[in-house]
Amino acid sequence: MSLKRKIALNLSIAFSLLFAIVMVVIYMSFNDFRREEFKERFRQRLEFTSHFIAKSKDFEEEAPVFFNENSDNILLNETILIFNGQKELIYSTIKDRNVTWDNELLKELDEKKVIYSEKTVPEIYAALRTINGENYYILTSAFDTNGKSKLAYLKYLLITAYVMSALLIGFFSYYFMGQFLKPLEDLNQEISEVTAHKLTTQIPVRNSNDEIDVLAKSFNTMIGRLDDVFQSQKDFTASASHEIRTPITRMAFQLENLIKFGEHSPETLSSLRQIQRDVYQLSDLTNSLLLLTKFDRENIQSIYEEVRIDEVIFESFEAVEKSYPKLKLDFLISEDTSEDALLTIKGIQSLLDIVFINLFKNAAIYSDDVEVDVLIKENDEHLIVDVISHGNTIPKEEQAKLFEAFKRGKNSQNISGSGLGLRIVKRILEYHGAQIIYTSPADLLNKFSVIFVK
Repeated sequence: MSLKRKIALNLSIAFSLLFAIVMVVIYMSFNDFRREEFKERFRQRLEFTSHFIAKSKDFEEEAPVFFNENSDNILLNETILIFNGQKELIYSTIKDRNVTWDNELLKELDEKKVIYSEKTVPEIYAALRTINGENYYILTSAFDTNGKSKLAYLKYLLITAYVMSALLIGFFSYYFMGQFLKPLEDLNQEISEVTAHKLTTQIPVRNSNDEIDVLAKSFNTMIGRLDDVFQSQKDFTASASHEIRTPITRMAFQLENLIKFGEHSPETLSSLRQIQRDVYQLSDLTNSLLLLTKFDRENIQSIYEEVRIDEVIFESFEAVEKSYPKLKLDFLISEDTSEDALLTIKGIQSLLDIVFINLFKNAAIYSDDVEVDVLIKENDEHLIVDVISHGNTIPKEEQAKLFEAFKRGKNSQNISGSGLGLRIVKRILEYHGAQIIYTSPADLLNKFSVIFVK
């Protein structure tokens, strides 16, 4: 998850939780207000009833007329039960059904004088009042339909407002974080365009003195230092190449003359030829490393060209054959490959030559019969080149490190080599978006599969 999304998500969660807490507080506060308001209406109704009893000359005769005229003036679905001091019912507003009550509630009134219960349905407000020297137990019950409907409507409004607010908070958090972090994204884009051949590129500085501006300045400073180091290394490599290639060329020429025109014993001639092979190997290694330094992995595709893989194979074999004249090549194209196959890939031919030169040299050095088989297979997606030779195979525990620098297997004992050949091969193929795989299909059989993506 990107930094922009993380910040936007955290802000959205934080504000949503805060807003949810505010909504709950509002809902609970309104519910408390509704309860107190309804309780006050109960109290007013009870005081109204008490005042009527105190002023009435004949309560039992005047009560029906009075309560009929004043029914539902204050409370909805109101019922009133009035008991005398002996807890006997003397009046009820219920006319069409049996009247029931809780005697325990009447006994509790003797101690508490006033009782309010909102958990019952309907809600109850009861009081013990002394009027004209006599005790009256007055029980009033009613539904707070109006208050409950307002509470339900408020809950609907709060939920709707919360959902809409959460969505808006998420949208604006993501939008504003995108605006705030846009300079950082621009900086990242500019940094990603810096390559080994563009170390002189400076990141634009906005002179805002914020953290992103400071980061840009620090990156420019780092790029300058890296450019100095890289340029020094490049200059050293270029100078060293000229100094090394000249004596190597002279040595190779002199060795060739000694072998052709000198009269030597068989032992001396064998040693001279071994030295000549080592010089050629050192020359090829130097040329490979120098050639690799000329290309930038990020921009190498811009100089790709159409390369016929069969031509690369034959040219590479001819180059190796000069040092290993006994090496034989068996070139085959798979029957599964279409007759119209072009056997072409996009790449740099000079680099691909190095790949197959190294593979053929390995076959010449480690092969028992000094023969290398090449099989080409092509389909719509891949072009595969199998380089097969017969000889001691590489143990499975060593295959994982086969393409690492300076790693040599047990089958290379007493055989000269630098340990860089296969590492260079892998690096060049990575430049071309290809891969190389080593397998041993049978005993004493080595196969390197070079897989190009078309």
